[in-house]
Amino acid sequence: MASGFLKGTLILTIAGFVVKAIGSINWILLSRVLGGEGIGIYQMAFPIYLFLLQVSSAGVPIAISILTAERLALYDYTGAKRVFTLSFWMLTATGLIASFAMYFGADWLISSGYIIDSRAYYSIIALAPAVFFVTLISCFRGYIQGFELMTPTAVSQIVEQLLRVVVMLGAASMLMPYGLAAAAGGASLGAGVGAVGALIVLLYYYWKLPKSPENGESYDGIQESSGTILGRLIRLAVPISLASIMLPLVANLDLFIVPRRLEAAGFSTGEATELFGYLTGMAVPLINLATIITAALATSLVPSISHALAKHDKQGIFNRTAGAMRLSFMATVPFSVMLYVLAGPTVTLIYNAPKAEAATQILAIAIFFLGIHQVTTGILQGLGKPTLPVINMGIAMVIKVILNWNLTAIPTLGIAGASYATVADIGFAALLNLIYIKTYTGYFLDFSILWKNVVSATIMGVLIYMSYHTLAESLPMAVNFILTGIEGIILYVVIMVLLKGLNRQDGASMPLIGRFFR
Repeated sequence: MASGFLKGTLILTIAGFVVKAIGSINWILLSRVLGGEGIGIYQMAFPIYLFLLQVSSAGVPIAISILTAERLALYDYTGAKRVFTLSFWMLTATGLIASFAMYFGADWLISSGYIIDSRAYYSIIALAPAVFFVTLISCFRGYIQGFELMTPTAVSQIVEQLLRVVVMLGAASMLMPYGLAAAAGGASLGAGVGAVGALIVLLYYYWKLPKSPENGESYDGIQESSGTILGRLIRLAVPISLASIMLPLVANLDLFIVPRRLEAAGFSTGEATELFGYLTGMAVPLINLATIITAALATSLVPSISHALAKHDKQGIFNRTAGAMRLSFMATVPFSVMLYVLAGPTVTLIYNAPKAEAATQILAIAIFFLGIHQVTTGILQGLGKPTLPVINMGIAMVIKVILNWNLTAIPTLGIAGASYATVADIGFAALLNLIYIKTYTGYFLDFSILWKNVVSATIMGVLIYMSYHTLAESLPMAVNFILTGIEGIILYVVIMVLLKGLNRQDGASMPLIGRFFR
């Protein structure tokens, strides 16, 4: 099962890179079409969409994955299918309700002043149908992941992103002559079209799932009633949902607080919208790009740890936890330093928005914390302790609100203040998760490995900073940027090997580059 969990991580990581690469190209082109102000209009609708999506799915997909993995560990394929059927009808209903709520609530969101820029109206209604289809997608993905099969999720993600990008760019370009509001609304249509394509892919894989154990084993125990299954789903789903809701809730709080506090700092409404776009539409996507591996780890860990828990395999749980954390160190520490050092050329090349450098550089620090938070949340959910990440995120959210309100209104900080608040939020939530991981698995941060990651990344950062600026006058920015990035990865790996922080076994377990160590 350990090898299966790493294989799943590899598959999702590759898919994540493909999806993010497509998305990055999309953002490059879309940012040039819409500009910072247009991106800001689009992003004002997106937190509403994310919030309703989390409400509609109500944490059920992860709960499906947990219960399915548990049933399959006991060879109860009939029980697993009943988990899916009950969940499907539940999510169909909630998805429809949430989708209609977003569409018909668009006017209220504008008139109430919750969204300060009325131009976001078309983006809101255009995103509404996507809520329903993405809710159904999450149901199928959760069930299939319970089989510890990650390829269907990976393929559906790629198809979804391709369709989304084509529609976003096409509609935004076609509607641009009608103004930024119409163009941003057109871009929002891509989410729904992409979701329909992904749903078709998942339906294909769903029909191909095995109907019984390949080894001939059978389950002779008592079948749980529908009421019992629903009860367990709800008990798992509610705290998972609350944890999932926290992220879009925080985004909505940012939407409510940040532009207003920027105005209090002396910025106009247009300037506040533009700065908000730099933070949420440009800097944040880069942070998410850098945590692809840890996001894949978190997804693979949930059914893997649930499977081990059903077997009462304590050592297996510890080994999965320790392995995932070591991999998260290697995947986040160097990218955090690299983005910090190269924030300026990164946002210039990708977005043609050098003003986004400050927010991006500060948020680069959050890459490490976000990776740890993603992995630890997946571990706690797999252990059947989904309430704990909710509590931890709630505490961290209070800290972020306080910092956002005070720091963003300082004229000399502005959007940098909001960036610092985000780093503090993620870092504190990750720390609280780690404390509980120690309690239930016996594992805490392995500082004997972590310090080697930090030292290696720091040395790498100094060297690539010197290298980039030395070659800045003689090489085009794009060429210099690519060469410096490659140089940074090589330097990091070499220094880690010299410090004995990376051995052959560790290297072989890493997605994408592992084959070079085998």
